Amino acid sequence: MPSLQDPITVLAGVGPKKAQALQELGIATVDDLLHYYPFRYEDLKVKAINEIGDQEKVTLKGLIISEPIVSRFGRGKNRLNVRLMIDRVVVIVTFFNQPWLKERFTTGAEVAVYGKWDAKRKGLTGMKVLAVKTDEDPGFASIYSVNKHIRQQTLVHLIKQAFDQYRDLIVDWVPAYLRQKYRLLPERVIVEAMHFPADVQAAQQARRSAIFEEFFLFQLRLQTLKRQATLGAQGQTVAYNNQQLRAFLSTLPFELTRAQKRVTNEICRDLKSPYHMNRLLQGDVGSGKTIVAATVMYATVTAGKQAALMAPTEILAEQHYHNLSRLFNDFPVQIALLTSATKPKARREILAGLADGTVQMIIGTHALIQKDVQFAALGLAITDEQHRFGVNQRRILREKGQQPDVLAMTATPIPRTLAITTYGEMDVSTIDELPAGRQPIQTQWLRSNQEQSAVDLVRQALQQHQQAYVVTPLIEASEVMDLKNAQAVFERMQAQFEPDYRVGLLHGQMSNAEKDDVMQRFKADDFQVLVATTVIEVGVDVPNANMMIIFDADRFGLSQLHQLRGRIGRGQTAATCLLIADPKNQTAIERMQIMTETNDGFKISQKDLELRGAGDVLGQRQSGLPEFKIGDPINDVRILEVAQIEAQQLLSESLGTAAERQVLDQYLQHYQQRDQTLD
Repeated sequence: MPSLQDPITVLAGVGPKKAQALQELGIATVDDLLHYYPFRYEDLKVKAINEIGDQEKVTLKGLIISEPIVSRFGRGKNRLNVRLMIDRVVVIVTFFNQPWLKERFTTGAEVAVYGKWDAKRKGLTGMKVLAVKTDEDPGFASIYSVNKHIRQQTLVHLIKQAFDQYRDLIVDWVPAYLRQKYRLLPERVIVEAMHFPADVQAAQQARRSAIFEEFFLFQLRLQTLKRQATLGAQGQTVAYNNQQLRAFLSTLPFELTRAQKRVTNEICRDLKSPYHMNRLLQGDVGSGKTIVAATVMYATVTAGKQAALMAPTEILAEQHYHNLSRLFNDFPVQIALLTSATKPKARREILAGLADGTVQMIIGTHALIQKDVQFAALGLAITDEQHRFGVNQRRILREKGQQPDVLAMTATPIPRTLAITTYGEMDVSTIDELPAGRQPIQTQWLRSNQEQSAVDLVRQALQQHQQAYVVTPLIEASEVMDLKNAQAVFERMQAQFEPDYRVGLLHGQMSNAEKDDVMQRFKADDFQVLVATTVIEVGVDVPNANMMIIFDADRFGLSQLHQLRGRIGRGQTAATCLLIADPKNQTAIERMQIMTETNDGFKISQKDLELRGAGDVLGQRQSGLPEFKIGDPINDVRILEVAQIEAQQLLSESLGTAAERQVLDQYLQHYQQRDQTLD
């Protein structure tokens, strides 16, 4: 019995060799072929000469008025000139390096040709011969992405064959109530109009319907996964003590912002729920995620359970440990720090405390996921800067307990597009305001010939007993790119500031112990200027650092620049960031401009997404970003949002007819194993 999942070899003309070539395009089944849509269209409708713009691609039809001439030029090159009479105008059509086409042109015959119009010479650079001796209008052509083994004509022929044979098996994935609500085409019409559109309008309507369908089905898979994670796996109920939690909050020397209160309530609701929490906490640099983490960790402890916080670096883990120790100094909470630097005796004591429950809060690095780390009752697992950890590392921490609630934190604001796609299986909490008194960082863009001006501004800051970062993208001099390197800049800064001020150096080739030592000395004001590569990007607070120079700033991505800038302005004093760059292209210029215009990490990450694309923003292999065949989650974000809402409603309210739900159930079952985008 025929099925859309039939292998492509069922079609006439597809043997093993051609099947392999199609497989390289991602086409293994008839269904794959029918949904292998064109990436653009060519309007082949014949136009009159007076309707054509210069350099426009166009189809012309005319009478061949003389014998075609092949002439040679250059080394081994040739051109074929054909003279056509069109609208009483003689037009010369030129085909380069296709002498064999001469046989297709007969004097006195009518022909249609497609090419690029040159208004000045009233000529056409021919690209293809569409028809010879025909009265039919060539119409509209679909253009596909192909490889050297599959030609356009071959693919079009196979698609037409598949559609003719299997059209009656094409089913509607999108329920009728949604098609009616959003004026979407039935699936069979979408497939036909995407491949063989009558005109531009038909292609556009089919594309809009296809984009909604693709996003809707993706969201169904994503939301089903999310429901399975929360409802399918019974989580722990963290019955925290409200009175103790309020007592802790009352001891803080500041009041939480509205956003901090909102996200704390969202997380606490999840803790009390019997369902498994899988939540992402995102907030801009300096928005106060740490105090939220401390609050929900304490809530977990008041319920008699343990809380773990895993950070990507030792120095960040130590910072969290010292902050939490200070916050809970007057509370009977046992807190421990576990890193690779922990001495063997202390490590044994910490592991014993985790195993018997006497250690209630644990802060650590990857050391937390070692095999011998066992918890008595892990209730909450937090990963800070979660994108710095691999999927397996986060999973191992989670598996240290019996379905502990999971909270991932990131200071890299996630644009709406990525929140809906990459993180769609998680609930997202957002801290979208900064604590009171935090002053915006002033950012200036200087050219490289203004370096001395930047140095003078740093000296002024040092004279006011402040500290400064000087950031450079390379550790050693590069012969390929003329970049400032850390060693050379370090020596130059020493010449500028010493002996009045001390200059330190920090880079990625140092050992962890060396890096930690340099950062601790900088924090203790042993160094007033720190020359560093991007190893300072994540997390460490030096409240006295209020000045930063970033050399070759155009070499960094927007989000990375924003993270670097976030290392300053951590106190109450106004901070200044100086970008030194001589950008060579418009994209780099735009990056410099937006950095000087805003401190809003969400605006910056959205712009970064537009300029670089999602794979570059998150790291293609780490991002988990789905590769859509036709929809563009950046440009089609409104359709994506609507599709998400409709998928959620369909699943929660069981909308649609029984037959439609059965079709969708079959779809979900089919893709449960095949869907690698959610792996």
